[in-house]
Parts: sequence; C-alpha cells; structure tokens
Amino acid sequence: MLLFLGSLIGQALTGFHVANEQARIHHDTPVAFGQYLLGGDFIEAVFENWESEFLQIALFVVLTKFLRQRGSSESKSTAGPEKVDEDPNEKRGDPAAPWPVRQGGIVLVIYQRSLSLVLLILFVLSFVLHAVGGVSKYNEEQLRHGGETVTTLAYVTTAQFWFESFQNWQSEFFSIACLVLLSIVLRERGSPQSKPVAAPHSQTGGS
Repeated sequence: MLLFLGSLIGQALTGFHVANEQARIHHDTPVAFGQYLLGGDFIEAVFENWESEFLQIALFVVLTKFLRQRGSSESKSTAGPEKVDEDPNEKRGDPAAPWPVRQGGIVLVIYQRSLSLVLLILFVLSFVLHAVGGVSKYNEEQLRHGGETVTTLAYVTTAQFWFESFQNWQSEFFSIACLVLLSIVLRERGSPQSKPVAAPHSQTGGS
C-alpha cells in the first residue's frame, strides 16, 4: 500500500506538471493542483489502469478454478481436488469458521464467491470512472480544436475509449501468462509464487 500511495502521488505530481506544460504550449490558463485532481486528465489516467488491473485479477481468480497448467506454481493440481475445493457446508458446525460459513444459506452462497464478485464490481466501477474522466478529457480536446462534444455513452462507443482499454488489457493478460508459464521452470526461493527451488519442472503448485 505504501508503494501504491507513493506511485499515485508521483503520478499526480508529474501529471500536474505535464498538464500545465501542455497548457503553456497551447496558451491556455494553467490549472491549480486541486483542479487537476478533479479533472478528466487525472481521473481517466488513474481509472483506465485500475480497470485493467481489476479485470486481470478477477479473471485470474475465476479461471484458475477451472483451468490447469501442468508444472506451474500458479495452478491447482492436475489430478484430484484440493482444500480450496472443499464444500464449506461441511464446516458449518466449526466455531472457528467465518460467520457466513456457520450461517449458511444465501449468505454462504455469496461469501464463497465474494472475492471474484468484489473484484468484478471494482472493475465495473473503474470502467465507469474511466469513461467519465475520459469523456471530460475528450470533450476538452474537441472544444480546443473546434469539434463537437459527446455524451459519456457516446464516448464509450468511440475508438479512443477502446484503444485506451485494450492497450492496458493486453499488457495485463500478457504479464499473467508470463507469470504462469515462467513459474514452470524459474524459481524464487522464499516466494509463495514459486515452487521449491529443487522441485521438478513437472510439479504443479508450490507444495
């Protein structure tokens, strides 16, 4: 979280500098820092990236329930169920189990999918805020060059919006693919993302 906050502050400060440098070049009025943080430039840049991150990790969580990669530390075993596949209803009488497990019913149904649900909700929220910030930035450019402004819904149908999304999505999916495949043969001693250093390449998982 400290690395995240440091990076976000760094993005805000450098983005503010870039925005005012562009304003100077175009003979526009410089903006105050608070105004920049609430403007389309900053909002679009932040949530465009968050959108791809939440989509990436949500799909990773969901797809690794069903898909396997032999030899990868990021995959479940290719043979037989694992502890994460256990039916939580069998633990309803365990006093150490989380409250939703002991409660059962619809509460448990939601809880046992809560990680992917929250990640997907965060993706949708980031997607919407990307569109809101992006349309503000897009309309500013349109007005600057004598073009027509568009609504948020219309902006989502533009090539500009999807270019911004796809350029981030492709990098996220590629990085996950690299992690899954490289963990077959490469090791990092002490990391839970790695198999034991002496484990055979064919071994799936980190145990």
